[in-house]
Amino acid sequence: MRGLRSVTWPPARITTERLVLRESEARDRAAFIELFASPEVGTFIGGPRPRDELEGAVPEVPGQRPGLFVVDLDGAMIGMITLDRREAERPGHLRPAAGEVELGYLFLPEAWGRGYATEACAAALGWIADALPGEPVALCTQSANERAMRLAAKLGFTEVERFEEYGAEQWFGMWSPATPSG
Repeated sequence: MRGLRSVTWPPARITTERLVLRESEARDRAAFIELFASPEVGTFIGGPRPRDELEGAVPEVPGQRPGLFVVDLDGAMIGMITLDRREAERPGHLRPAAGEVELGYLFLPEAWGRGYATEACAAALGWIADALPGEPVALCTQSANERAMRLAAKLGFTEVERFEEYGAEQWFGMWSPATPSG
């Protein structure tokens, strides 16, 4: 993971009630292309990319990098989760030195509305809480993205600030692992 040298990658697969979070494999290539070519997915991330451009650009094993989990349902990729360090040049930070862990996610439209994003993101947050105890996690989304705003609330993110970026108002929130009592 960029800047998270103390974290072993890839981690063991993370299994939830319905999903598996795992490393990317060659069989995921078509789903990656579909994800980035989807007009619905592209609505709040700058629009879809042309399929022919993606066919030429997406490697045989896409997304194979520290911090990226494929979200797998019954042996097929339905989305992805990223955990990266937020770049210091971007607006929105939890601490003066910047570099906080940021949660990102994209799911295929056919997976929307079934709770998969909540389940997968909660599992990823649990993993980062174990891997980097006490590390806060940031999430940034367009405030107009109602689905993402509901997910942030379900996951326990609290608003830190709002700012303008990419020509739209951005909502920036923070999640902190629960402090064990006792």
